[in-house]
Amino acid sequence: MRRYDVQLKPLTVASGARCGLVVRLNYSGMCLASDAQFSDFLDGMGPAQFVGRQTLATTSMALDSVETWTLDRVVFQNIMRRTAETRRQQHRDFLRSVSVLRNLPEEKLSKMVDCLDVEYYNQEEYIIREGEEGSTFYIISQGQVAVTQSTEGGRSPLLINTLHKGDYFGEKALISDDVRSANIVAGEGGVECLVIDRETFDQTVGTFCELQKYLQGYVASLERDDRKRHAKRSLSMLQSQPLSQDRARLRELVSGFCCSRPFHHLELVSTLGVGGFGRVELQEEQVEQQEQVKVEQEVGLALKIIKKHQVVENRQQEHIHSEKNILKDSRSPFIVTLYGTFKDEKYVYMLLEACLGGEVWSLLRDRGSFDESTSRFCVSCVTEALEYLHRNSIVYRDLKPENLLLDQHGYCKLTDFGFAKRLCSGQKTWTFCGTPEYVAPEVLLNKGHDLSVDLWALGVLLYELLTGSPPFSGVDHMTLYGLILRGVEKIDFPKKISKKPEDLIRKLCRRNPAERLGNLKNGITDIKKHRWFSGFNWSGLKNRTVTSPLKREIAGPLDHSYFDSFPPDEDEPPDELSGWDQDF
Repeated sequence: MRRYDVQLKPLTVASGARCGLVVRLNYSGMCLASDAQFSDFLDGMGPAQFVGRQTLATTSMALDSVETWTLDRVVFQNIMRRTAETRRQQHRDFLRSVSVLRNLPEEKLSKMVDCLDVEYYNQEEYIIREGEEGSTFYIISQGQVAVTQSTEGGRSPLLINTLHKGDYFGEKALISDDVRSANIVAGEGGVECLVIDRETFDQTVGTFCELQKYLQGYVASLERDDRKRHAKRSLSMLQSQPLSQDRARLRELVSGFCCSRPFHHLELVSTLGVGGFGRVELQEEQVEQQEQVKVEQEVGLALKIIKKHQVVENRQQEHIHSEKNILKDSRSPFIVTLYGTFKDEKYVYMLLEACLGGEVWSLLRDRGSFDESTSRFCVSCVTEALEYLHRNSIVYRDLKPENLLLDQHGYCKLTDFGFAKRLCSGQKTWTFCGTPEYVAPEVLLNKGHDLSVDLWALGVLLYELLTGSPPFSGVDHMTLYGLILRGVEKIDFPKKISKKPEDLIRKLCRRNPAERLGNLKNGITDIKKHRWFSGFNWSGLKNRTVTSPLKREIAGPLDHSYFDSFPPDEDEPPDELSGWDQDF
């Protein structure tokens, strides 16, 4: 590179001249002129920005003393070529050192080099967690990682190794389901890794069957390891979780309420929300009842009050019954708990767990959007809830930030099950329902839909969490529905959505429901194994040991400060005595 000092005169790179690259440094201001007409000031350009390339359309004029550096285009191209060749050879050498890849033909190894992605991990960030299923292979290109394993009865994992630049891990994931046998944690200063997942490997290099002749020396040991890993798998994580002691105690408490007059035991604190058929109120359980069943502290409960005559007018009896029955049977920490139901001449009531952290929607509105870590936590809670529902053949059909409540620990819980429905095996349903921006294409086309509509909505939710708005929007519903039918394939994702969450969104929002991630042979497990969740502590999430990035300070069980204010309901509904609510 050559340096020039320019003193208040035109640069030599005048209009129509041909040159290589001009790089500006240490400037105090510059403008562009073309045909003696001044145009734009370039105050926003920082160090090492290009002023011109090849044939220049403008003349650059210095307004003050400017230091410039020039680089010939041919020299620049040679530097870039040599850098790329050196990097490519380095990556090829990395791959050739991996035992499972050592005997691959050169052309297949070259294809693999072309598919390597670069990923960065911050210090102490988990890249892999022990016990999780993985499908990604990693090579350390910069930095180091710690390899740790759990110890019997010990709280802190045991450090068993440290890996450095050129080392690799997770290679078995390229050809087999791999249950990770250790934790991999980014070391001081963070780490840069070259990565490739099994799906990309299969499509570009070959499947396990296609490559078996190159892997004969590796297959026997792999099969032994597979048998050991599969023997350790347990179905315990798929079982419904029993109610906690506090929830069981509250259910016992509520069972003593009068079935037609729950207000005898409750005192209104505030209205938490208003809907089409009624409202949800925060109620305090009164002291007299607390003396009958021991409760450690004052109790806040959410009372959902539904006007019966509006339910009948809108023919929503089946939906109300379905909501009540599904919530009554649910045993998931990621779904709001129903403690009891009641009725009188004008209303039916559902007494629910009060989640006083507010709606995810209000927090999203205040922040504008969430970062990836916060979005990942939120989506993981929803994924656990959907896994529980789908395992019990229940389709939710109303996923959106407004229906995600935060408990006192900042964990997300699904609420409002008015559109939820239990399906028989292989059954589809045809009801047109849901929030317009979240409706799946098969619902719009009236083709019949099933559990997979929730997977589409999960992709839409992730997009909205990362950007602050859903991927589909229009001036009216017809425009909106037209965009949905065109599909997510036609959307240009904003730069703030990085490659891995974009891939997850596109796989969740496939137009063909049978092709959606989470609706394939491995079900929701495929979502959990996606690269965006690599290193995420699913076990800690279920055990509620992961610290939530959504946790808010709550003063007590009656603190409703994270909810909007609503005026009292002055409307007195008429009696409704048709008897549709007899099992409430």
